[in-house]
Amino acid sequence: MRITVRILTVVLLFTCLAAAQAPAAQKAPPPKPTLERILNNALRGVEGEFVDAADAMPEDKYNFAPTQGEFKGVRTFAQQVRHVAATNYMIGAAILGDAKPPVDIGEGESGPESIASKADIMKFLKGSFDYMHKAMSLVTSEEAFTTSIKSPFGPGQTTRGGMAVLTVGHCFDHYGQMVEYLRMNGIIPPASRPRPAQK
Repeated sequence: MRITVRILTVVLLFTCLAAAQAPAAQKAPPPKPTLERILNNALRGVEGEFVDAADAMPEDKYNFAPTQGEFKGVRTFAQQVRHVAATNYMIGAAILGDAKPPVDIGEGESGPESIASKADIMKFLKGSFDYMHKAMSLVTSEEAFTTSIKSPFGPGQTTRGGMAVLTVGHCFDHYGQMVEYLRMNGIIPPASRPRPAQK
């Protein structure tokens, strides 16, 4: 009996040692970066900040616009959000080769005046980012800057890659303006609020 116990103990000890020396199970490598993935991640980043900022403004302040000094005549907060959403739809349609966006975007780049409530504007905005993610999926490194597409901003040609990059920059441009509007109303933009301590 003692011999059996000793043998089992030795076997168990060697099994444990072998397991300790075996290489740890390797995680699957992260997916290879592609231009489409990089662009979609960049869009996701600005989308998170922009949508949160749009949602942070109370509905009764959606028609706020600064009027003093050099701010005279600028877009209201609601118009900033609608403009970005309409432009997202325009650029998305150009990248996808759609004859027109899947929703009514009104005339030009301002978005339809009929979309007036905060809830409707937020729905319009979120839909525009969903549409842009679909468009970003067509932007491949093989033809992003070599294949011409019709410009959504008048006559002329552009590229899918150029439009994809413009989208991210355009959103951040208006995000910066919205941050000013929020702060003028005593609201700290969500992206600037203190983060809870990590445990």
